[in-house]
Amino acid sequence: MSNFMVRKVAVLGAGVMGAQIAAHLVNAKVEAVLFDLPAKEGSKSGIAIKAIESLKKMNPAPLGHPSLAAFIRPANYDDDLELLRDCDLVIEAIAERLDWKLDLYRKVSPFLAEHAILATNTSGLSIGSLAEGVEASLRHRFCGVHFFNPPRYMPLVELIATRDTELAVVDRLEAFLTSTLGKHCIRAKDTPNFIANRIGIWGILATVREAERFELSFDVVDDLTGARLGRAKSGTFRTADIVGLDTVAHVMKTMQDQLKDDPFHPLYETPAVFAALIGKGALGQKTGAGFYRKDGKAILRFDAAKGDYVPSGAKADETVARILKKKTWGERLQLLRESKNPQAQFVWSLMRDNFQYAAIKLAEIADNARDVDLAMRFGFGANEGPFEIWQQAGWAQVAGWIRDDIEQGRALFTAPLPDWVFEGPVAERGGVHQPQGSWSAARGVFAPRVEQPVHRRQLFSPAVAGENASSPATAGDTLFEDDSIRLWTLGERGVDDVVIASIKTKVHAIGPGVIAGLLKGVEMAERDYKGLVVWSPDDPFSVGADLQAMLPVFMSGGAKAIEAEEKKLQEAMLRLRYAQVPTVAAVSGMALGGGCELAIHCARRVAALESYIGLVEVGVGLIPGAGGLTYGARRAAEEQAAAPDAALLDFLKKYVMAAGTAQVSRSAIEAQAMGWLLESDQIVFNRSELLYAAIREAKSMSDAGWRPPRKATFRAAGRDAMATIAAQLVNMRDGGLISAHDFHLGKTIAEVMCGGDIEPGSMVDEEWIMTLERKAFVSLLTHPKTQERIMGMMQTGKPVRN
Repeated sequence: MSNFMVRKVAVLGAGVMGAQIAAHLVNAKVEAVLFDLPAKEGSKSGIAIKAIESLKKMNPAPLGHPSLAAFIRPANYDDDLELLRDCDLVIEAIAERLDWKLDLYRKVSPFLAEHAILATNTSGLSIGSLAEGVEASLRHRFCGVHFFNPPRYMPLVELIATRDTELAVVDRLEAFLTSTLGKHCIRAKDTPNFIANRIGIWGILATVREAERFELSFDVVDDLTGARLGRAKSGTFRTADIVGLDTVAHVMKTMQDQLKDDPFHPLYETPAVFAALIGKGALGQKTGAGFYRKDGKAILRFDAAKGDYVPSGAKADETVARILKKKTWGERLQLLRESKNPQAQFVWSLMRDNFQYAAIKLAEIADNARDVDLAMRFGFGANEGPFEIWQQAGWAQVAGWIRDDIEQGRALFTAPLPDWVFEGPVAERGGVHQPQGSWSAARGVFAPRVEQPVHRRQLFSPAVAGENASSPATAGDTLFEDDSIRLWTLGERGVDDVVIASIKTKVHAIGPGVIAGLLKGVEMAERDYKGLVVWSPDDPFSVGADLQAMLPVFMSGGAKAIEAEEKKLQEAMLRLRYAQVPTVAAVSGMALGGGCELAIHCARRVAALESYIGLVEVGVGLIPGAGGLTYGARRAAEEQAAAPDAALLDFLKKYVMAAGTAQVSRSAIEAQAMGWLLESDQIVFNRSELLYAAIREAKSMSDAGWRPPRKATFRAAGRDAMATIAAQLVNMRDGGLISAHDFHLGKTIAEVMCGGDIEPGSMVDEEWIMTLERKAFVSLLTHPKTQERIMGMMQTGKPVRN
C-alpha cells in the first residue's frame, strides 16, 4: 500500500474544538486551513481570523508557541472552497446538528480530492446516519473521529467506521493521529456517545444521584472522586465546570434522545442541578460560574438547597481518606462497603454503579474490555479503568457484592449483571483481562491486541492490569542496577546495541548514585555499544538535584565538601557531552534544574511535546551549578557567531533572564525558542514512541560515524555586559518586581555567564565558566536567605520568596 502523506488538513468549523484541532495540527508542522461561515462585516474570513487570534490567549495553551498561530490559514465557505482540493484530510467540527453537518457535506464534497479522507468530529451523533447524507462516491473514505477536549492535551481519539468505510482508510487515519498528533486511538462502535462519554457521562449521572442520596456537598464529592480514586484531581463537578455544563448536558441529551429503549433511560434525565445552573447561564469556567464561582481569592460552591453560592473547601472525612490509601483495591472496596460512614457508602455505591453499567453495556459499546478501560484512562484522566479496578479487587468477590446490592434494592438500577460475569471463561480466570487478550462480550472470546504497523514504534504500549504485559522496569537485560539507576538493553525487541539508563529515584532527582550510574553507562556504551539513551518509563524526566542527599554532605564537610561534589557533577555533564558514543536524552514531563542540565549536555535530545524545561534553582536561593550557565554562555556565543552583526549581549540576555526568573517552557516547541532544545533535536508527539525515537536517533548518529564535538572555546560578554544586566536588575528590584535576594541571584548569574570581570570578547572555555559557576553556587550555600529557601522547599515543597 502506498504511503498516505498528510501534507495539509482542512478543519471545517472555527469553534472551540475546530480551532484547537487546527492549533494542534500546526504544532505538529501540518499545514492547516480553518474554515467557517463568511463574516457579515469586515474580512469574509473574519470568524476564522478571530478564532485563530483567540488561540494565543487560551489557557491551557492549545499552541506549542503563540507564533504558530500564523501557520493556520483562515478561510470561509464562500471564497475558499478551492483550497480543499489540496487537502489530504478534512475534519468537520461544526455544531452537533445532523442537518447542519449534512448541508456542509453537500457544499464541500465537489471540492474534495479523490484520495482525501472526510472525518466528522462528533461526541455522539450516529456516524451511520451522517454517512447516509454523504454522496455515495465518498462513503468509503468517510468516518467519525472524536477528539477529546482540549485536543492538545487529551490523548484519546475515538475512531468510528461505518459499514461502507474502507478498513484501509481507518488504518491510515489512525497512523496519522497516533504518530503525528500523538493520540491514543480506540475504535468505537457506532453507538450514542461511543465509549468514553457513554461510561463517563453515566458516571456523572450516578455521582449526582448518589451525592443527593447521601447528602454530600459538591466540594466533598470532588475531593472523594478526584485524585483519591486515581482520577483527574478536579473531581466530578469541577471537571464539569471546565468542560462546560452545557456541553455535558448536550451529551446527556444525546443519550436521552437516542436511547429511549434502553432500560437505563429513566436515569439519563438531566439532573435538576444541571438544569438550574444552565438556566441561570452558569455554564462553568467559560462564564465564570457553574458548580463553583470565584469571588476575589475565595472559591464558592453552589448550594442546590439554597440556590446560591456558599464558601467551599470541605474535604473527605479522615476515616474515608485512610481507607482510600489502603494498598489494594480489594481492601479499599471491602472497607468502604462495610463502613457506616455516608461518605464511604457513597464511594462504594458509585464504584458499584460504574461496574454494573460497564459490564451490562460492554457488548453494546465496545469490542472488548481493554477498549473501555483505556478510553476512560485517556479520555477522562483516570489511572485505571472500571474493569481494571474490579479485577484487581477480586472479580468474584466484587461481582457477588454487586449482585447482593441489586437484589436488596441498594443499587441505582435493578438490571442484573450479565451471565458471563459469573459463568464461563471470565469467572474461571478471575477477570476480563488475561495475557491472551481482553474479554469481548459480543464475541464471547478474549480478544488479543490488534496491532497496526504504527504500534511497532511503541516499545511499551499502554497496558491494562491483568494483561501481564512487559514492564519497562524489568524488561530487557539488566547490565547494572542499584537503588538510583538501571542500565539495560532491550534485546527482546531487537535493540541490544544501545544502553538505556533509567533513573529510579523519587521524581528522578539527581544525586551521587545517579551520577555514578550515568558515568558507568557511558563507559559501558563506549566499550561495547553504539550509544546511551537516558529514558525513564514515567514522568518527570528529572526535577533536578537531590537536596536531601546534599544536606548531610554540607553538614559534615561544609561548603568545601559541596564544591567537590559539584565539580564531580560538572565533570559528569561534560563526560556526557564529549562521550565517544552519542548520548541521547529522551525528555518527557519536567526537566528542571539539574534535569535540564542533564538533557542539554547530552549530544542530542528527543523530547515529547509535553516537556517543561528550565533552570529553576533560584527558587531555592541557588544558581545552576551543573553547567547550565556554562551552556547558556556557550550557546549565546554560538548564536552570535551565526549573526556577527548582532551584539553578544542580545543573545546572552535570553539565557540570563531565563535562569534568573526560573522560566520553564510550556512545551518542547517553546523550549526550542528558549534555547534548551536545538533545531536539530527531535520533538515526539506520542509519549509511547519516545524510547523508540531516542534509540533510533542514537543508532543513526552512530551509524553516521559519530564523533564528539571539539572542546569548546567561545567569546565571553565580559564586564560591560555584566554592568548592563545589573542595571536592568536594579530597575526590576526598585520597581518591586523582584526581591533583594532575587536581585543578588540575578546579578550572580549575570557575572558567571558574562565570564566575570574580563574584557568584552575575551576567549574562554567551558572550564572557565564552570569554575565561576561552581564557586558562586557554593558561596550561596552559606547565605541566610538561600538557607531559608532551601529549608522552606524541603519542608513544604513550595518556593519561598524572601
